[in-house]
Amino acid sequence: MLVPNFVTLLGLCWGLTSIRMSIEQRWELALGGIVLAALLDGIDGRVARYLKASSRFGAELDSLADFVNFGVAPAILLFTWGFQDLKSLGWICVMLFALASALRLARFNVASDEVRPKWQSNYFTGMPTPAAAIVVLLPLYLFHLGINLHGSKPAMFIMLAYTLAIALLMVSSVPTYSGKLMGERIGREWVLPIFVMAIAFVACLVTYPYETLTLATLAYLVTIPLSVRRYRHLEASQADLPKDVAPANAETNPAAADTAPPGTGNGQVIGFKPGEPKR
Repeated sequence: MLVPNFVTLLGLCWGLTSIRMSIEQRWELALGGIVLAALLDGIDGRVARYLKASSRFGAELDSLADFVNFGVAPAILLFTWGFQDLKSLGWICVMLFALASALRLARFNVASDEVRPKWQSNYFTGMPTPAAAIVVLLPLYLFHLGINLHGSKPAMFIMLAYTLAIALLMVSSVPTYSGKLMGERIGREWVLPIFVMAIAFVACLVTYPYETLTLATLAYLVTIPLSVRRYRHLEASQADLPKDVAPANAETNPAAADTAPPGTGNGQVIGFKPGEPKR
């Protein structure tokens, strides 16, 4: 159980280091700390499931680390880099972003105890905080690509509106694709291509960080309306199913297997008379 918690604490160290780098106006290192924290955040949960070391303590620690890494650290980076000239207005904007991340994590912790259909576990309710932390820093990526948004007041207000929009997406009920079910079944022919694509992504991230992060951010924003459309389609298809033929199993209702009468569901009950051979 120490291994996944150690990974979580390591990510928290990078988030805290990012805050220090932002205060020292070392923007590249501050951004690198958030990106590394996001990568570690994607690992710790999978390590816990692989080692069968999931615990309530680890879940709470992960939520607290996420608030610092993806709520406070991006807010400090945005304020010290781009919103400091706006003074109180800029601070209110990044503070709302941090508060939205806290509310998003609290709602996620409460919803994790609810029993949901398996297909819904492939979607988040609202934008997850790690994704929001990467997406909200798009103006910083564009700045390093030569698109300066500090030159005029209208551009600054566009940055403020964009930050508030990402904050609203975190606390909204918009379904966003999570990819949790993606790794359950991977065809053997896809294993090597996935390894190659992952290595290529990391290589591009190290060599061309701002170009890669910009493309990844734009691609993620494009998937949101597609995710909403797919979610509504699945929801409508599940609602159209007759309830008397819907299978009651441990995935949708764990208690159904103990309370369902004989002869219902997918199983078939066959009676045998004394002395009759079983087939």
